[in-house]
Amino acid sequence: MDPRDPRDCEDTRRAVTTPLKGGGSALVLVVEANTKSTDHTRTQMENKAPVLLNAVPPYGHVIAGDKWRNCPLIEHLKGAGVKILFESELGMSDFHLPNKSCILYISESDIVAGNGYKRKLVRYRNAGSSFLGLVLVENTRLSEQYFTAVQKFVVFDLGLTLLPVSGQTEASQLIAQIVHGERRENPFRRRTSSRLMDPQILSTVQLLPGVGRVKALALLQHFPSIHQLCNTPLAELEPVVGQAAAHQIYNFFHEPS
Repeated sequence: MDPRDPRDCEDTRRAVTTPLKGGGSALVLVVEANTKSTDHTRTQMENKAPVLLNAVPPYGHVIAGDKWRNCPLIEHLKGAGVKILFESELGMSDFHLPNKSCILYISESDIVAGNGYKRKLVRYRNAGSSFLGLVLVENTRLSEQYFTAVQKFVVFDLGLTLLPVSGQTEASQLIAQIVHGERRENPFRRRTSSRLMDPQILSTVQLLPGVGRVKALALLQHFPSIHQLCNTPLAELEPVVGQAAAHQIYNFFHEPS
């Protein structure tokens, strides 16, 4: 049992406000051990700092986990004019952005090492943050053979937004673009059914087997969410995209990976 994870403990929880380095404040969750905990566990929990579940950085800033200090991604962000605030307790997130998005970064080594990244993704999805969860995934020559399975798990099984990147340089460019565009509407925020023709959603549907731009547009007009598309019977897909494409889409969602 991990005492840092409030889902795994019988404990007392309370919300407090704490200042952030560099300005601003955040609502945080403090987890305190109850009388049922062992002395060892109680000591561990008393020494833990609050987890910053919903810490929002100021405009032009990014909150990054301490493990990212001295990484190329951070240096590239600084070069793009993004100010960095480091925090040791971001929970499962790697970065918090001013538009109330958080990012989990899945590296090439995470993917090729096996299925351990799936547990990390599930904990990230279940962390209890009110932020929009983004997942940056390294799609490289080594990891590309696993990318389709990763994509299906992230987007269709967990309902998260996946953004493929070639590495930390491209990831920093994407993060900087989001940070500097914070005053505009968040392009990754989920839309209502009348506005689902978002480029990111459209491009995701186009990744389905047998689906190009025209069929993706038709699918989104009839099935206004990916969840609904996943659960659509074969007979309802066929009139929209044709028999061959309908079978490919249906098999993608329902056949074991």
